[in-house]
Amino acid sequence: MRWNGWGDPAKAKELPRAVRALIPLLLGRVRRPAPSPSLAEVRVESSGLTDADRAAFAAIVGPEGVQVTEEARIRHAGGRSTLDLLRRRAHEQRVPDGVVLPADHAQVSACLAVAGERDVAVIPYGGGTSVVGALDPERGWHRAVISLDLRRLTGLLRVDALSGEAVLAAGTTGPDAEALLAAHDLELGHYPQSFRYATIGGFAAARSSGQNSAGHGRFDTMVTGIRVATPTGDLELGRSPGSAAGPDLIRLFLGSEGIFGVITEVRVRVHPVPTRRVFESWSFADFAHGVDGLRRVAQRGAGPTVIRLSDEAETAVSLAQVGRIGRAIARGASVVTVYEGEDIDARRARTGELLRAAGGTSSGAGDAEDWAAGRFDGPYLRDSLLDAGVFCETLETATTWSGLPALKAAVETALRDGFHDAGARSTVMCHVSHVYPTGASLYFTVLAGIRSDPLSVWTAVKARVNDAILAHGGTISHHHAVGRDHAPWLAQEIGPTGTRILAAVKRELDPQGLLNPGAVIPDVLLTEG
Repeated sequence: MRWNGWGDPAKAKELPRAVRALIPLLLGRVRRPAPSPSLAEVRVESSGLTDADRAAFAAIVGPEGVQVTEEARIRHAGGRSTLDLLRRRAHEQRVPDGVVLPADHAQVSACLAVAGERDVAVIPYGGGTSVVGALDPERGWHRAVISLDLRRLTGLLRVDALSGEAVLAAGTTGPDAEALLAAHDLELGHYPQSFRYATIGGFAAARSSGQNSAGHGRFDTMVTGIRVATPTGDLELGRSPGSAAGPDLIRLFLGSEGIFGVITEVRVRVHPVPTRRVFESWSFADFAHGVDGLRRVAQRGAGPTVIRLSDEAETAVSLAQVGRIGRAIARGASVVTVYEGEDIDARRARTGELLRAAGGTSSGAGDAEDWAAGRFDGPYLRDSLLDAGVFCETLETATTWSGLPALKAAVETALRDGFHDAGARSTVMCHVSHVYPTGASLYFTVLAGIRSDPLSVWTAVKARVNDAILAHGGTISHHHAVGRDHAPWLAQEIGPTGTRILAAVKRELDPQGLLNPGAVIPDVLLTEG
């Protein structure tokens, strides 16, 4: 990926003309920042790994599997949040002391043993797409830190088509996983926006949720087994499809973000590749009527594979981007639905009946097809906005249907007031992309014209938002995970007893605190014991 942006550098784009025209209307005059430095211009501190450290890791993974060049370390300097990118552009992002690339489960286990012997912290690294600080190269109380890059742990290890299961190595990317499964006429069907770069192990470690969640569920519901290497021993979990043999330890590692162990293999539920796909778009007078429509569909069940509602602001901006200015001015909220499988006609008819009953009007397939075509390219627009001096970031949460309106209003107020107090104009957009019988997610995109110090401005605004989320019954994260950015608020969400449970598991599996120091559970909570 681009070292200080998203994705393939060749796909970086200029801002669409319509977006450039909208910026002064939404944010006033914004100041274009100084050009970002080139990778060759960035200088980092010397590696803290000794010759003996490098030799110990090389004895496991081979000399080519230990990298200490400036470029390799910079490319592993955290994830892809807006703060990550701004720090890199300002020469402020810390880098690991080295990158180690194991090739299999045994090498991962051996690397953890060496790290413990040599007092080196370990940051498990998949596709590098975290947006919550989960990949920051924190040493904690250790003398050095490595990025444990799992890209060599790749491939389809086993397929059981009769049972509908497959085992994938943790470093396998989303596209590679789907290509390998397609050779067996199978599909996983997990398509988050990070799909092109994120890995199977990352999906599991962050409890990812993809655009097809209405049809196939979240990634954690797809997982039927995992293999994990921890500093104190290995685990292979998931003996049968259903078990009452004590608490489900698989769930302990799903969402653990590498603090308990390194996931090396994931067994997942798969299904036949869909032979048919149908798109349909809907319009609603406002977001509230659209929410009512989604609730009806979610509670009835057996609806679309994809269902997504954009509020009035997001609908207008999205339509403007594709040149439909007249419809953008008319505004209103919009819904995208996609149906896959064999029984599409019945599901589509039932969904249409429910959406019409909530005030929806079908607007054909065009908008839904446009959304699907550009689904994975959204982060490139974020990079272009940053280049133009526009701050752009996202955040997400979830709550019950009854709590959704108040939570949305509280987050929007916290965002607008926070930027206003910093002297910045802002605009906030929101969509619902994951629905459940009892509630739904809310995903916010915010644009702001910050005059100076965007890092500290956003840190203060985000803290205000997190407080508002918890005060209004939302979760600190629906699918972005906790990382380091949300860690101070996790204890409030799960309470002191929940925090003690996680800390106890951490101390049992990783008594030296080698794995991802400061992520999920702040170090102070571990030392308080």
